[in-house]
Amino acid sequence: MRLSRGGYLIREGFRSITTHGFMSFASVTIIMACLIIMGSVSLLSLNIDALIKDLESQNEIVVFVDEAITDEDAARTIGKNIEALENISSVEFVSREEAMDNFMSRYDESLMEGIDSSVFRHRFVVKLVDIAEMSETKMDLESLKGVAKVNAHLDYAQSFVTIRNVVTAVSLVLIVILVFVSFFIMSNTIKLATFGRREEIAIMKMVGATNGFIRLPFVIEGLVLGILGGGLAFLAEWGLYNVVTEKLVSSITGSLIDVVPFRSVAPQVFIIFMAVGILVGAFGGVNAIRNYLKV
Repeated sequence: MRLSRGGYLIREGFRSITTHGFMSFASVTIIMACLIIMGSVSLLSLNIDALIKDLESQNEIVVFVDEAITDEDAARTIGKNIEALENISSVEFVSREEAMDNFMSRYDESLMEGIDSSVFRHRFVVKLVDIAEMSETKMDLESLKGVAKVNAHLDYAQSFVTIRNVVTAVSLVLIVILVFVSFFIMSNTIKLATFGRREEIAIMKMVGATNGFIRLPFVIEGLVLGILGGGLAFLAEWGLYNVVTEKLVSSITGSLIDVVPFRSVAPQVFIIFMAVGILVGAFGGVNAIRNYLKV
């Protein structure tokens, strides 16, 4: 008996979707629109964050070895002390000869007439884990024995940190606002769809139907609409993202920018879209008939 009653309630939930086709379509459309907006903002934030991290990785510190240390092996031992410091991602040793070759490859060789590698110093090119701590790391490097000078672009580092913090804060605020607006709009859309069935709910209450019995078809309806909205939004986001990124990459500006491939984040986007769709649909279904159960 219970199984047959459960089957009846499930069928009623699916039947309601086709019976109120226009409102079901409106609910799915609203879910799709809100999820696409949230997804687009999140993916934009992800790409900006990746771009900033790439720029951060190019912001290097150059550590010059004391000119009194001419032996290359002796100079290399300083690298071990540098690697032992915190916030160090990588250390690359550049000998005097390599430094001279790099200089000659960038400038006119006539500038090097009568000059040999002795005018250059052994050095280390250091990359950091977090450029927000560049100032502290610079002081740690300067305190090492055998280090003569440390060149660090502190202004650029601070600019990158500021941009990263602003982008993170703005993206978080926008996503929170969009989530709130999405829940509000979708809940009211389902409420509107339920308004025309208030008399049906009242009659069911009067003949002794329990709140759970009345509520379940609406919950099932909300779940199905949420799943449809989440799945369609994922497909639409996928197509939209690929179209935009292809145009960006094909442009002049795009040649300088590496975008995050959608396939690398597709599983996470799909799970989030489906989870939000299901939660919003279920919440909307329950919330929509709450007032009509008070008979």
